[in-house]
Amino acid sequence: MIARKFPIPIWPIQFSRPLGSLAAALCAVIAFAAFYAPRQANAETSAEVIFARKVLPLLKARCLPCHGEKPGKLKGDFDLRSRVGLLAGGESEKPSVVAGKPLESPLYLAVTRKHEDDWSAMPPKENDRLSEAEVKHIGDWIAGGAPWPGAKRLAELLEQENPWAAEGGVTVKTSGGLNAGWTNRGYDPQDLWAYQPLKRPKTPRQDTHPIDAFIDENLPRGLGPAPQADPTTLIRRAAYNLAGLPPSPKEVDDFLADWKKDPGEAWKTLVERLLESPHYGEQMARHWLDVVRYADSAGFSNDFPRPHAWRYRDYVIRSFNADKPYDQFIREQLAGDELKPADPDHLIATGFLRMGPWEHTAMSVAVVTRQQYLDDIVNSVGVTFLANELRCAKCHDHKFDPIPTLDYYRMQAVFASVQFAHRRVPYQPQENRRGLAEGKKRYEKLSKQQAIRSLLSIPEKERPVKDFDRDTEQKGHNKVRHKRTQQLQRELARYRPLAFSVYSGGGITGNSHKVIEPMPAKNSKKVQVIRVLDGGALESPGEEVRPGVLSFLAGSEEGSAVTETAGGRRTKLAEWIASEKNPLTARVIVNRLWQWRFGRALAANPNNFGSKGARPSHPQLLDWLAAEFISGGWSFKKLDRLILSSAAWRRSASHPEPARLAELDPGGTSYAAFPPRRLGAEELRDAMLAVSGELNRELGGIPAHPEINEEVAMQPRHIMGSVGPAYQADALPSQRNRRTIYAERIRTLADPLLEVFNKPGPDLSCERRDSSTIAPQAFTLLNSPIVRARALALAARIEKELPGNLQAQITRAFRLTYQRRPSAAELRRCLAHLEQATRSHEAIRPVKKEKPKYVIRQMVEEMTGLEFWWVEDLDIYAGGYVPDLKPWDVEPPTRALADLCLVLFNSNEFVYIY
Repeated sequence: MIARKFPIPIWPIQFSRPLGSLAAALCAVIAFAAFYAPRQANAETSAEVIFARKVLPLLKARCLPCHGEKPGKLKGDFDLRSRVGLLAGGESEKPSVVAGKPLESPLYLAVTRKHEDDWSAMPPKENDRLSEAEVKHIGDWIAGGAPWPGAKRLAELLEQENPWAAEGGVTVKTSGGLNAGWTNRGYDPQDLWAYQPLKRPKTPRQDTHPIDAFIDENLPRGLGPAPQADPTTLIRRAAYNLAGLPPSPKEVDDFLADWKKDPGEAWKTLVERLLESPHYGEQMARHWLDVVRYADSAGFSNDFPRPHAWRYRDYVIRSFNADKPYDQFIREQLAGDELKPADPDHLIATGFLRMGPWEHTAMSVAVVTRQQYLDDIVNSVGVTFLANELRCAKCHDHKFDPIPTLDYYRMQAVFASVQFAHRRVPYQPQENRRGLAEGKKRYEKLSKQQAIRSLLSIPEKERPVKDFDRDTEQKGHNKVRHKRTQQLQRELARYRPLAFSVYSGGGITGNSHKVIEPMPAKNSKKVQVIRVLDGGALESPGEEVRPGVLSFLAGSEEGSAVTETAGGRRTKLAEWIASEKNPLTARVIVNRLWQWRFGRALAANPNNFGSKGARPSHPQLLDWLAAEFISGGWSFKKLDRLILSSAAWRRSASHPEPARLAELDPGGTSYAAFPPRRLGAEELRDAMLAVSGELNRELGGIPAHPEINEEVAMQPRHIMGSVGPAYQADALPSQRNRRTIYAERIRTLADPLLEVFNKPGPDLSCERRDSSTIAPQAFTLLNSPIVRARALALAARIEKELPGNLQAQITRAFRLTYQRRPSAAELRRCLAHLEQATRSHEAIRPVKKEKPKYVIRQMVEEMTGLEFWWVEDLDIYAGGYVPDLKPWDVEPPTRALADLCLVLFNSNEFVYIY
């Protein structure tokens, strides 16, 4: 039988001007013929082959979940398990396919999605719509008579040569898909670029820096590189990139003096100083914590605190500062408890395995929350270390990449032995314990006091509910007290030397909702059995699977096997990921580091090296860097020295031919000029604190609580059965003005200042931060009391350092914020502004404001449906809170100078790195 192919339908032709009747008729006939007339297919690709290799796998993956997997619950009474069901149709009692006539077949019309007035679109979800190629296969199959061969014939067809392989596709050996069609499908070789063995490419030139050799070779023809940036720009760029903080005026002066003597030596010395700075680890950890979704709370309906997560955060900072080899860094986070169970850092490192949002309450079903964890950790490992979204293979074999569902569940089996525990790990000398004793006293006092109070000293006009029901009040208050007690118990746990960690064991009942989950006295060795879940549903368990890794990367079944004992599974996985033979690991992390230094990655989707991710702009450079990274002992600092010594990194952001650059490199991927970037949210806050002289540069320790927008801090943050406690900033400026990486990260309470500048949420891995430019950013920098407080502190600092000398004060402000002196014109304008602003402030007396001492809460009691209220005391604000410098604390000239400082904070020159 010869298959007949139909073109994919297009919308009817429209004309820009009226045509004569004959011409119109002829055009209509032509359009009709193009739209409806079948085309002759390649005789070698029979309709049977199309069905066996393309249509049947498509029906199984996209249609049978609703029309066959559950025969008793067929949607629309349409059964697609056989040709009989296909021709019987569904509720309409009309055949879904008319053999040889696609345009008369309801099935074909539905999948085209262009006949929705007559036929419901299938699949119904827009994200699940079939591709043009998939629609074409269905059309070709129907045109060829819609054959449905039996099992024996199907096997014969699949054994034959794959006709689509001749189109450039290559097959990939895996552990096998859910059907033979998927197993034997072809892939575009270019889509498999990241999975090829890593080989060091030869550098194009031997007489130049290797990075520049690759970059310059790929410059568009006729486009030259930008010149080297000036030394002031370079020190600012390097300081922010490597430490996340601006250089001080003295550091700039010293560097410029060294630059005059020997630019090469000055640059080398600067880079070494920044790499050895303890702030290097903080800046690197900021990037890493984006990827692993660090947070100090669990998320979901209760968002309980994770009182010991900070020890993992500090472990990451220490690791980067110590230049811990990346392969060791991987092993410790995946299997530290198995490798060295007596080493504190190894136990703390496994906090990585618990970074995602997770919750198990008294009402949760253990097998459900356990499955949620397994799904989460497998995908997290996939995107973090391998740049592959593995969750796409949970319900079906991966649609685009060679990752079968079997591999997904084999990876889950690796983590089936993971059990949660708060492991006793004494505080180490290198860990910052400041504030632990004071915090413990505070929460012990709060736990002894009533969590709430009502009808007492609150003025009647402030009471939200005047007429209330006693029963409602009692029920509501009891629930609020209970929830507050749960929160306080977890806060008190912070002051015990425990690590947010795991161990290898059996069963799933141990992962409970307890405040502290201790290591069991007896560790079960009977590990949870993992089965392939049909459609990803717990209700449909399939075949049992053994632990394993991604078979298409391992190269053989032997290489992809993992031990079945409870302990050691993660060790084997870590060894496989951290192996220099793994083609993904080094490519993935080198790509991330390039993005952290240039603002854009060589492969633009650092979490997705699959076929739907962006291919690298400089593939040979990426592979050369990956090979260099491995040969250099997996050292981040060695790679940073290499990148920052290149001409590409030191180029000016201003190209001498901007129009030509825009024309020949519209995507900005040539690196002919350095790509400017906006400061990250944390960098912006830290820079303002550094410039104002308020920044506490102390490393590590329990989370800090900086000032945040007061309305957000006081808003009722819903948790199950109650509301979360109001957010209070730390009592002392030295506590709350720490680097932003140390600020407590609560999943259900984002800091608006950071959020508006694109700090990502902690629930999903962030491969690259957005860098939007929106009006709320300007409003925030101009009007936020927090930003204005930094400007006022800067003004006070300058006045103290240079009393009575306005010109010197202005110059100092420029040097602190911009790392340069003002021009003569800028100086004149600033002096004029200060004169005018001082007069304005002399006419205005700021009104003093106090922090609130309590907040009134109001809820509806779920059992009675009536309102009740209570008062939550704000113990810090009612006690020893020391405010930052305020406008009413200073004279008009200082407030005027603060206005100037605020303008400097709002300028592009401060907010952007060039």
